[in-house]
Amino acid sequence: MKGLFKSKPRTPADVVRQTRELLVFVDLHSGSRGGDAKREEKMTELSKNIRELKSILYGNGESEPVTEACVQLTQEFFKENTLRLLIICLPKLNLETRKDATQVVANLQRQQVSSKIVASEYLESNKDLLDILISGYENMDIALHYGAMLRECIRHQSIARYVLESEHMKKFFDYIQLPNFDIASDASATFKELLTRHKATVAEFLSKNYDWFFAEFNSRLLSSTNYITKRQAIKLLGDMLLDRSNSAVMIRYVSSKDNLMILMNLLRDSSKNIQIEAFHVFKLFAANKNKPAEVVNILVTNRSKLLRFFAGFKIDKEDEQFEADKEQVIKEISAL
Repeated sequence: MKGLFKSKPRTPADVVRQTRELLVFVDLHSGSRGGDAKREEKMTELSKNIRELKSILYGNGESEPVTEACVQLTQEFFKENTLRLLIICLPKLNLETRKDATQVVANLQRQQVSSKIVASEYLESNKDLLDILISGYENMDIALHYGAMLRECIRHQSIARYVLESEHMKKFFDYIQLPNFDIASDASATFKELLTRHKATVAEFLSKNYDWFFAEFNSRLLSSTNYITKRQAIKLLGDMLLDRSNSAVMIRYVSSKDNLMILMNLLRDSSKNIQIEAFHVFKLFAANKNKPAEVVNILVTNRSKLLRFFAGFKIDKEDEQFEADKEQVIKEISAL
C-alpha cells in the first residue's frame, strides 16, 4: 500500500523545522545513556538534515542554489532559535556534521530577505551567542568550527563592535599564543579580521583603548619568542598604522620612545622577514614631522649604527618602493 501514497517533497522550511525539532531532542537528551538506539537514529537524521540545508544553500555540485529556496530557508531559520540550538549542540555532533553546520552558519550570514541581512538582526538581539563562539577557543574539539563561524558573524559591523568593546578582546592575547598551532592561527586570523575589516569601528576602538591595547600588543606579541606570533604581529601593526582611518593612532604610536626602542630591536631580529615588516613601521617614526625630543634623541644617539644598518639593508627581489622608502629614511635620519 505504501507505494500508492508518495510523500510530497519537503520544502526548505520543512527541513529547517525538522532540524530544529531534532536539535531540541539532542539538547534535551545530551546526558542520557538510556535509549541510545533512538538517540543514534535521531543523530543520523540530524546529520542528513544539516547536509541537506548545506546543499540548498550552496547547490549540490550538479545544480546552483535556487534563490527562492534560500530565502525560505533563511526566513524559517531565524524565525526561532535554530541558530542558538545549532551552536549549543555543535559539540555533540560528529566531525563531518560539524563541518556542514559551520558552512551553513557561514552562508546564512550573507543571505538576504527583502534586501535585509536577517542574520545580523538576529545576532544583535542574541549577542550572548558571540560569547559562546569566542570561548570555543578554549575547547580543542570545537575551536576551529566556532572560530570559522565567528569570523563570518563579525562581517556585520555592529557585531564586530560588540566583540571589540567586550572583555573578550583581552583573551585574544592568550588565544593567539595557545600551544596548538591550528587553534592559535585561527585565533590570530579572527584577531586580524576584528582589527582591519570595519575601518571606522576599529579607529574608534584603538583610540578609546590605546593604552591597554598597545601595552599588551607590544609586550606579549611583538616581544614574543615565537617566530610566527611575532611576524604576524609586526605585519598587523603595519597594516593598522598605515591605514588612513587610524592616522591619529599612528601619530600617537610613533611619538613614543618606548615604541621606537621595540621597533629598533625588531630591525635587528635574526629573521629577514621580521626585519622587513619592522622597517615598514620604523619608517613612520622617521617620517613623523613633529618628532618629540625623546624620539629625536634616540635616533641621534643611534644615528651612525642606523645609517650603517640601512646601507647594507637589502631585500631579495628588486623593489623600487622599498628602495625609495629606505632612501627617505636615510635622508630623515641624516638631517637630524
